[in-house]
Amino acid sequence: MAVNRIAEAGARGIVRLEGVCPVEDAETLAGLLLEDPAATVDWGACTRMHTAVYQVVLRLRPTILGTCGDPFVARWLNTPTSRDN
Repeated sequence: MAVNRIAEAGARGIVRLEGVCPVEDAETLAGLLLEDPAATVDWGACTRMHTAVYQVVLRLRPTILGTCGDPFVARWLNTPTSRDN
């Protein structure tokens, strides 16, 4: 599993995507973002992202930190803007 929640006291939660994020991580990511809609996603350490994971990001539009570490996503796909923008 490459999707982890980082708890920060008094702040929004951060969901970090690390390493290879396979299709199985899409459900985990969706669950974490639905549980905490204000969570921020840090995808800088993600080296390979399944399109299902990207689709969750597109659909739920969390605030994104940094540039995706997956070179394909970083080069060819847009960083979704958060619902707050």
